[in-house]
Amino acid sequence: MGVGGEAIDWGNPIHRVSDENAPCSSGDLVKRAVERLFESFWGIRMVTGIKHVRTNPMFQFLIVLTIASSIGLQGWRTLFNNFAVEIAHLEGYHIGMIQSVREIPGFLALLVIFVLLVVKEHRLSALSIICLGIGVAATGFFPSYSGLLLTTVIMSFGFHYYETTNQSLTLQYFEKTTSPWVFGIQRSLGAVSNIVVGVMILLFTSFLSYLQMYVLVGGIVTALGVWGLTRHPADETRPYQRKKMFLKKAYWLYYFLTFMAGARRQIFVAFAVFLLVKKFSYSVQEITILFVVNNAINYFLSPQIGRAVIKFGERKVLSTEYLALLFVFTGYALATEKWLVAVLYVLDHIFFNFSFAIRTYFQKIGDPQDVASTMAVGFTINHIAAVVIPAAGGMLWMVDYRIPFIAGAGLALISLIMVQFINIPNLSE
Repeated sequence: MGVGGEAIDWGNPIHRVSDENAPCSSGDLVKRAVERLFESFWGIRMVTGIKHVRTNPMFQFLIVLTIASSIGLQGWRTLFNNFAVEIAHLEGYHIGMIQSVREIPGFLALLVIFVLLVVKEHRLSALSIICLGIGVAATGFFPSYSGLLLTTVIMSFGFHYYETTNQSLTLQYFEKTTSPWVFGIQRSLGAVSNIVVGVMILLFTSFLSYLQMYVLVGGIVTALGVWGLTRHPADETRPYQRKKMFLKKAYWLYYFLTFMAGARRQIFVAFAVFLLVKKFSYSVQEITILFVVNNAINYFLSPQIGRAVIKFGERKVLSTEYLALLFVFTGYALATEKWLVAVLYVLDHIFFNFSFAIRTYFQKIGDPQDVASTMAVGFTINHIAAVVIPAAGGMLWMVDYRIPFIAGAGLALISLIMVQFINIPNLSE
């Protein structure tokens, strides 16, 4: 059903009510089932003009590559901590250093601006996915500290450059009233992809080695990236993007919130799962089950978060995120029960999904021609602290594992205060 209760024919931009009770083929039944799914879980009725989104070639292109990106990162992340501990025999300091190196390509995301002078943005997206796949496939061949540093850099360049272009293309190709929903759908389908990877690893760990699983995941991602190179989703009528680096005073709050989000997130990425493995002795099977449960929840919640951004506005949504994370990080530091730290991890991941509201905040205050450059610069700002915090956190972990999580609670509190400076009207107003 669409806005106003009309039925939507996804195969035709002009939707019809009269077809609702008409005889239909099995293909039509599938299409109507998909419509019901979008109605029930993904909030079609609340977003004006949403019927045009799914027929947009850029939507389809980004969805496929987002699925590929999710498969690659989730496969690498699910296997990494156990691979590092069991096969490479690394310690907390090594993990922290590898996680810091992993963020260097994100720090260099501003170079995307110069790459776009010679490569179209959607082409760079596909090439980045191929790079991600190659890096993941190579990981299992190098079970050492230096080897994991190398393959992590390759994988990370692909992941971060795709994320930069994905954010930019989403804000360019979708309106302010639909972009939060699109980000939510990307997160939702990414969660489904994560579940598939998690189940696959859970089933295959009994008869496949780490090397074989890395090659399998990396090969799938590379194939989807090659598919992306065959697509032509660009619309030449979109606003021209300024391809140079700049900072604007008007965007100061976006820059600050982006910086704080990067700092806070790295504590979660670098140490939350490591806490589960190192202190609470989670096995690779238990980590995989936790990932599956986590992403099943996020499949349903992510589109609703997009709806919440549209309905309540960025300030309220981000305030909810940072208030919750204040308690989550404190919980990490104080938890002594295995089940409790698992609950905290799931909550942490749920509230991280709120962070795309920072980007939709920029979309509402920024010049449409600044999107590509600002997303690239923003990605670099996001990773300034991210390059330092995992390494510093790894050393602090050696003193007391609770210190990084207490620092995360402090960052959440600062972000909660600063997000109150967001001053844009809610769409409902």
